[in-house]
Amino acid sequence: MTASEPVSRLQWSTPPLALAAAVVGGIALGAAAMVADDGPSRLLVGLAAVLLLILAAVGLRQRPRLSIVPGTPPTLVVRGLLGAQKYSPERIVRARVVSFRRLGRSVPNLELDIDHHGEDRLLIFGRWDLGTHPQDVMDALVAHGLAVS
Repeated sequence: MTASEPVSRLQWSTPPLALAAAVVGGIALGAAAMVADDGPSRLLVGLAAVLLLILAAVGLRQRPRLSIVPGTPPTLVVRGLLGAQKYSPERIVRARVVSFRRLGRSVPNLELDIDHHGEDRLLIFGRWDLGTHPQDVMDALVAHGLAVS
């Protein structure tokens, strides 16, 4: 997908290759934990293996993380651990791309202020969640009438 066609895509999630790498890394760390010589090493490496496998499982459970259902009106579907939530355009209070300095470089995030059954929620999506630059997702939200630029 090029930068000139961000609206052609309607679903975003963590790249499958990244999740596969997390699974392979978790398995490798698990094997390393089994052959470790001392108890503390076994514990720490084993804990890292479990956490990496949990990260991969959470990423798989939340696929696709964000999607647009075109129609009248269009709907934004946000998938989390407990299932999917649907938001119509009037429930999306504000959408914007915000950059933060992290480890000496600027990291963009997509921020969505949502009216979730009468209470305000702030949803933040980074490149890991979306699998692409957050500005591409923002452009698609604007093109489908879910956000204003």
